[in-house]
Amino acid sequence: MVPHFPGANPPERGSIKRDDSTGTPTTPHPRSRTRPQGRQTVVAACCLVLSLSAGVLAAVPAAQADPPDPAAKKKQLDAELGKSKTELAEASDQLGKSVASYNQAQVRFEAVQVRYAAAQGRLAAAKAADVVAASKLAAAERALRGAVADVEEGERQIAEKRALAGRAVRSAYQQQNSLVGLSIALRGASPADVATGIQVQRNVFGIQSNALANLNNAQAQLASKRVKVAAAEKAAAAARAESAKTVKQVTELTKQVAADKAEADAIRIEKLTLYKRAEREKNSEQAQYNALLAERNRVEQLLIARARAEKAAAERRKAAREKAEREKARREGRPPRQIPDDPDDGGGRLSRPVDTYITSPFGMRFHPILHYWKLHDGTDFGAGCGTPIRAAASGRVTDRYYNGGYGNRIFISHGVIGGHSVTSVYNHLSRYKARVGERVTRGEIIGYVGTTGYSTGCHLHFMVYQDGRVVNPMKWL
Repeated sequence: MVPHFPGANPPERGSIKRDDSTGTPTTPHPRSRTRPQGRQTVVAACCLVLSLSAGVLAAVPAAQADPPDPAAKKKQLDAELGKSKTELAEASDQLGKSVASYNQAQVRFEAVQVRYAAAQGRLAAAKAADVVAASKLAAAERALRGAVADVEEGERQIAEKRALAGRAVRSAYQQQNSLVGLSIALRGASPADVATGIQVQRNVFGIQSNALANLNNAQAQLASKRVKVAAAEKAAAAARAESAKTVKQVTELTKQVAADKAEADAIRIEKLTLYKRAEREKNSEQAQYNALLAERNRVEQLLIARARAEKAAAERRKAAREKAEREKARREGRPPRQIPDDPDDGGGRLSRPVDTYITSPFGMRFHPILHYWKLHDGTDFGAGCGTPIRAAASGRVTDRYYNGGYGNRIFISHGVIGGHSVTSVYNHLSRYKARVGERVTRGEIIGYVGTTGYSTGCHLHFMVYQDGRVVNPMKWL
């Protein structure tokens, strides 16, 4: 059994203790939750949405007959946000939070836009209604003033006709008695005089009758005009109430529109802040991924070279055993027996390092933020921090160190199994138990589950290298 790294020997460990060439952190930084499997998403990249915030309020029409329902729109946006949050699981915890916060701000921004548009539509309708109500009020007040003027004119005419009728009645009264005809006769008037007197009397009675008829007609007309005044006053009162209502609506909706616009402006500023934060996290995510890729490539190159040496050493040991067996068979006078590869205690298989469930299998993943496929290079086992981690098979600890992406790592070389050099790697440990160079047996505790490095929660990221290349661990379990 040979170690995988030149630095596994104490004098050489300084050269590979951590991957300084990738710029990864030198101290652990824990995360918060175990990461489930991601899936391809249509989540908008953070930098694509800000274009909505510029000038969108100015583009809202001044009025619309049937404004959209803000509650329905918000429900739709909330559903899309929930899907986005689920699909952000493959991203780092902080990036997921930043993008989710940005998406929430976008949902609120679009909801307030809908409210703003609806309020503007209602405001425009209220202003139109206010114009109609004001016109009705002006017409009603003109009609009322005309009706009042008609009544005043009627009252003046009645006063005149009443005075005229009064004079006629007084004149008739003064002349209507039984002595008129007698006085004419007694004064010895001629028949012509008598006729003239009778005609005068008839004229007086006619004037009286006409005056009374005119007075009655004037009074009837006045009563009709007063009815019109009452109707005009009622119409004017209704118009005033309607006008007051529309004025109140316009005032309230003007305040609502102003409030919605202020809220939209505030959210737009918040969105910009969250966008910049998400951009920083996205750049950090990219850097972390690049560091993981560089670390994996670096380790593979070392393990490929070490696997060649390990397999060559195993072949030399087997050749030596075969030679010894041939010598022994010759001495004992029998045919030589077949010599197996280096023995192992697991039947060519590895054991589970923790007896828990798998949260994320080995395979390709589509990154929902960076928008490319990347390899999830191990199997994630969900387990609480501090859970013991056991060696998957007997072997020798070749190295342990901290990496900014994988956190605390420990490597165990299991030698050649089934013709392949096999190394198991355990990542994100909270602390170690086994030491470099130590020989461990299958099931022996080598460390404890943690969330160090680029991790979103307590779990074990278990990796297997076959002949120096990373493979699906389940192939060996």
